Amino acid sequence: MVKKKVVVALGHSALGVTLPEQMAAVKVAASSIADLIENGCQVVISHSNGPQVGMIHRAMNEFSKIHGDFTNAPMSVCSAMSQGYIGYDLQNALHEELLRRGIFKTVVTVITQVAVDPYDDAFFQPTKTIGRILTEEEAEMEKKKGNHVVPVEGGFQRIIASPEPKEIIEIDAIKSLVDAGHIVIACGGGGIPVLRQDVHLKGASAVIEKDLTSAVLANALDVDELMILSGIEHLTIHEGTEKEVVLKNISTKTAKEYVENGFFPKETTGAKLSASISFIGDNKERRAVITELTKALEGHEGKTGTIITAE
Repeated sequence: MVKKKVVVALGHSALGVTLPEQMAAVKVAASSIADLIENGCQVVISHSNGPQVGMIHRAMNEFSKIHGDFTNAPMSVCSAMSQGYIGYDLQNALHEELLRRGIFKTVVTVITQVAVDPYDDAFFQPTKTIGRILTEEEAEMEKKKGNHVVPVEGGFQRIIASPEPKEIIEIDAIKSLVDAGHIVIACGGGGIPVLRQDVHLKGASAVIEKDLTSAVLANALDVDELMILSGIEHLTIHEGTEKEVVLKNISTKTAKEYVENGFFPKETTGAKLSASISFIGDNKERRAVITELTKALEGHEGKTGTIITAE
């Protein structure tokens, strides 16, 4: 039997916010992913890192304020740290869950860099707030460094770009591990954004939308299905009104119309649909599933979730 290859993209609900929350949450995620593996799927995992990378960025910068010999941590370094410790918890939780089921597979985390375009419009129109609340004086210092800041409640906060992912740097290593039958966790938090400068990869002060990178990963691995697991079982339009419609099976054309007409926020649910559209293209053998974290197997079997296919 040919195994279905699935990229599973985990949202915030799979990870929690604090360290104790994450330890508990990854066990739930591991159980859901193990259901797919036990059912015969070959799984590759990506995940978000929003709260985690923000926590690391804030902690490192506060530390540098107290200890003058230490410089601020660049976003690329914070992203790498978040990939490492989220991957550590997730791979251990999944390893344990699989062993409980009598499944012997290696789970490995790949610290992943993703190239972005230095001329991406996102660098000129940053949208993602990051880090601690700054005083006016600190905000002015950030501006002098060339960083963007915005006023928020209680002061100011840095705001950084969210460029489009173009290329996964470690894709050959990921492919080799997948082909060897290992379970790979990669592209955490959308990947560490980097700029190509001849042979040098320079970390960019940015974060990448993880669902969009998950689509790039799914395309590069030529998988059958992109599964986006979040806190909702189905996508819904006109929610809470008489016109409410639960979206169960939709085409990429319809999904694109919903995104273009503003039914779903561009940076949240809209990104999930955009990633699905990008992955599927006009390939009728592919599909995307958006559903709730604990319902991965039901979504894969077509019993629940929003399922997107080409026309």
